[in-house]
Amino acid sequence: MHTVRSSRRRSRPLPASPVAQRGAVLYVALMMLILLALLGIVGMQVAGLQERMAANYLGVNEAFQAAEADVRLRECFIEGMVNRTGACAAGTADIVQICDDGFDSTDWAAQMAADVPQVDRVSLRAIGPCISGNSGLDMGIGPINEDPNPVYQVTVYATNAAATANAAVDTIFRP
Repeated sequence: MHTVRSSRRRSRPLPASPVAQRGAVLYVALMMLILLALLGIVGMQVAGLQERMAANYLGVNEAFQAAEADVRLRECFIEGMVNRTGACAAGTADIVQICDDGFDSTDWAAQMAADVPQVDRVSLRAIGPCISGNSGLDMGIGPINEDPNPVYQVTVYATNAAATANAAVDTIFRP
């Protein structure tokens, strides 16, 4: 038996005429170019923001390190003054010996931050008689070495070299 196959060709749709397709690739390419340009602009803005954040962090860190160094120097002065020993025994430090003067380190630092120009400031207070309960009625008047329990509050406000950032460090020091 002989079978006959019909040889019909599948009819494919004819492509659109070149006139109908003209410019479509141009529009797609322009849209892609616009998207890439927007991505580049956003990337540049993010990089700029991160650079400013890093500069601010550096400034604050420099101010904190300056405050911390000044605190350690003042503590060394106090150590030398109270115990007459240490590397900073020849240094000086003005120490407030009045307990009830209403000193608040946070308010003090905020006041320093409002000062123009920005400069480093130090507050040293003898708070041993205030907290030990073994002082006389003339508390804060006698020599500093008479306190059997010497405790000091050292508060430092410092800025970075460019005076764009500031930091305050408040410590309690017992020589």
